[in-house]
Amino acid sequence: MRKKEQKTIEKLKKITSIALKRGFFWPTAEIYGGKAGFYSYGHLGKAMKNKFEEAWRSHFLKNYYDCYEIQGSSILPEQVFIASGHLENFNDPLIECETCHFRFRADQFLEDNGIDPKGMTIEEMSKVISEKQLRCPKCNSWHLGNVKWFNMMFSVSLGAAGVKDIAYLTPETAQAAYLVFKREFEATRRKLPFGLAIIDKVFRNEISPRQLFFRLREFTQAELQVFFDPETEMENSVWEQIAKYKLLLMSEGKNVKEMSCEEANKKLGLPKFYVYHLALVQKFYLEKLKIPKNKFRFRELGEKERAFYNKIHWDVELELETLGGFREVAGVHYRADYDLSRHEKYSKESQHIFWNNKKFIPHVLELSFGVDRNIWALLDIFYKEEPQHDRTLFGFPKIIAPVDVAVFPLVCRKDMPKKAFAVYDMLKKTKFECFYDESGSIGRRYRRQDEIGTPFCITIDSQTMKDNTVTIRDRDTMKQKRVKINKLVEELEKLYEE
Repeated sequence: MRKKEQKTIEKLKKITSIALKRGFFWPTAEIYGGKAGFYSYGHLGKAMKNKFEEAWRSHFLKNYYDCYEIQGSSILPEQVFIASGHLENFNDPLIECETCHFRFRADQFLEDNGIDPKGMTIEEMSKVISEKQLRCPKCNSWHLGNVKWFNMMFSVSLGAAGVKDIAYLTPETAQAAYLVFKREFEATRRKLPFGLAIIDKVFRNEISPRQLFFRLREFTQAELQVFFDPETEMENSVWEQIAKYKLLLMSEGKNVKEMSCEEANKKLGLPKFYVYHLALVQKFYLEKLKIPKNKFRFRELGEKERAFYNKIHWDVELELETLGGFREVAGVHYRADYDLSRHEKYSKESQHIFWNNKKFIPHVLELSFGVDRNIWALLDIFYKEEPQHDRTLFGFPKIIAPVDVAVFPLVCRKDMPKKAFAVYDMLKKTKFECFYDESGSIGRRYRRQDEIGTPFCITIDSQTMKDNTVTIRDRDTMKQKRVKINKLVEELEKLYEE
């Protein structure tokens, strides 16, 4: 095995070990052996997920237009997915071994054998598999069937007896927004553009779940559907705010190029409204989540690659060492009027609106984020090893760290635990997520908090008992600073703002 592959596997094992030991996540129903494609969050993972979602809300729901968060149903009637095209088009390429009858995804199978399947038809995949004489990954047989399409929808039956209605677990949150579009347009006083955001669970019957949080059967999406008039120009005052901002774009499989929003609009022909949202997404990753610039890119998807409903599609990809390269974590999709037009056709309910002195069906721009994928990406990117300090840590940005502050007594005597718990109790009543620990040496307690990414540790020592000061230890520098207890909250707020 090559050194790079070995390093990737080692890092994957180390992160997974910390996650299982400390309470980030574990396989669902683990005591019964678990089931591929399902993971449950522990207390740290859930706290981190909550913080990611709150960061997402604060960033994307405060644009120059009005955005509102709603919640739909996880089960929708069959007619919804006939109209949306999911029952016809929401497919993955499936191949079956004719010897052992093991079924697996053909595109992943090609990738595992060093072949890029992007843009291939199922006929082309079958041809390559046959010509290369690729063998079954389970029984090593070369008797593989032709690649076929497999629909990823989970069906459910509604009703207790007799004729049952067929429904489906929703594979994306988007449909819930389209189904209530007219209601929300009226309720929000008939203005465009406006956005409907949903953060919720979705379900996809993956053929062969793998890569931890990247191929799940149940996962969380954060999506913003923006309804707008495609004939209305973006306000110059808004465009000027981002016109010179540089985007990291990888167009048509070429190398990543830094290009201003103006250039993306003029040279690539991307609409200003679309480019504005590319900038908004990039700022979220680089400025809010502190993702290193060299680990981020937008990649354009061609007609054969992108989803059937998208006219323009750029994915957000982050470089993840544990998964061997750049992986998709989000996307910016121009869906035009596809969804509302289809629902108008199948429901017989008009989706036209009257706005700006004309009657039309609005177009939709979608920002779609796989929350669980982003959680794994943050674990991968911010994992660090510092042999010189004998520690392993997650260097999370403060906005994402599952625990903000840990409070310790230096030793368990001389009323230090009582004083430390009083400080902990005070901090619990603030906005900070806090943790208290008095077991083990102070060095081990620091290392435990470093390992889960806690930015600051507060220690109560003998000097505290004399002058009511405590030390604040910074995770990244390990430097300590003394602060009066009555100024502690103010100091922590200042550190978080920095």
